[in-house]
Amino acid sequence: MIKFNIPPVVGDEVDYIKEAIEMRKLSGDGFFTKKCNELLKDITGTKGALLTTSCTHALEMAAILCDIESGDEVIMPSYTFVSTANAFVLRGAKIVFVDIRPDTMNIDEKLIEEAITPKTKAIVVVHYAGVSCEMDAIVEIAKRYELLIVEDAAQAIGSLYKGRPLGAIGDFGALSFHETKNISCGEGGAFLSNIAKYIERAEVIREKGTNRTQFFRGEVDKYSWVDIGSSYLPSELNAAFLAAQLAKMKLINSDRMRSWNYYNEKLSKLAIQGKVELPQIPDSCTHNAHMFWVKSENLEERSRLIAFLKKNGVASVFHYVPLHSSRAGRELGIFHGEDKYTTRESEKLLRLPLYYGLERGEQDKVIHYTLMFYEAS
Repeated sequence: MIKFNIPPVVGDEVDYIKEAIEMRKLSGDGFFTKKCNELLKDITGTKGALLTTSCTHALEMAAILCDIESGDEVIMPSYTFVSTANAFVLRGAKIVFVDIRPDTMNIDEKLIEEAITPKTKAIVVVHYAGVSCEMDAIVEIAKRYELLIVEDAAQAIGSLYKGRPLGAIGDFGALSFHETKNISCGEGGAFLSNIAKYIERAEVIREKGTNRTQFFRGEVDKYSWVDIGSSYLPSELNAAFLAAQLAKMKLINSDRMRSWNYYNEKLSKLAIQGKVELPQIPDSCTHNAHMFWVKSENLEERSRLIAFLKKNGVASVFHYVPLHSSRAGRELGIFHGEDKYTTRESEKLLRLPLYYGLERGEQDKVIHYTLMFYEAS
C-alpha cells in the first residue's frame, strides 16, 4: 500500500536529540527551542517567532492577544480544521463562517465585508494547501474596519504571497509541525507576530502567564504570575527534532514540489477532458507543495475513486467536513450568506499521496490507477 503520508526525516534528527539530552536541559526554551525560533524568524521574516506545542495552541495565544470576549464575532471559512474555530470559541466568540473560492478553497475575500458587524473583532484566514488567500484585499478591509488579522498558516511554511512569507502578513500567524505537515516534529507549532507589544505579551502567555522568559534574560530579578496563559512551550526533544528539519526546509519543499509538478503534468489531460479539476495557483502565490488534490464530479464519484485506489494499493483521503455542518458549528457559529461552494467543493476534493521522499515509481502507480479509473468511467 502506498501511504498517503510519511512524516519527513532528514537524517540529523537523532544527533540533535542526543545533543539535547547531553545538555541536560529538556524542559523547553533551551538551546534548540531558541535555535528553532531564530530559524523561523529567518524563514518567515517576522520579528517574533515562538515555538509552541501545536498550531492549535499558537491560535489560542492569538485569540488571547486579540482580547476576544464573550459576544465578540470572528470571521473565518468553514472549510478548515476545528482548531481554527475552537481557539476563538474558547474565549467566548461567536464564529461567523463565510463561503470559499472554488479555485483555491480559501475564504472568498469579496464576501468578508458583508459579514462584518459592530461585534466583529477579527478575521481569521486559512491558507489552504499552502496557497495564500488574497491578502492585499483582506488587509485593506481589516484596516478600514480596525480589525485584527490572524493567519492560520498551518499548511503554509515556505509559501509566499507577492514575495511575502505567509504567517507574517497579518497581526498574528500560526504554523503547524504535525506529522502531516511539510516540516514536522510529530506534534508542534509556532506563533508569529511582527508587533513588539504582542510579542512581549505572547512570551508571557506561552509561559503559563508568568514573566519567566524575561527573568532568564535578566530583565527582571524574579518571575511571577502577571497575566493569563497556559503551558504552550514544547520540550527540547521536540525542538531538537524540528531544528534538524527547519535547517533543511528548502530541500524538503523542493522534493515535494517535484512530486507536485509531476502529478500536475501527468494528470492534466484529465482536467483538459473535463473529468477532474486540479489545483489552481494564482499568479500572486508561491506555494510549498503541501498537498496535491483532485476534484471529482461529486461525492459519489469521489467515494468510488477512493475505493478504487485503495483496492489497488493506493491510500487517498478526503479532507475537512465543513464546520458549519457539524453540531458544534451550528451551536457556536452561523454561516453568513449562501453556502454556494463550501459544501459542494468539499465533497468533491480528494488528496493524493504526497510526502518528502515519495518515489517516482510509487507516484507512477498513483497516476496509473487514477487515469485507469477515469478511462473506465
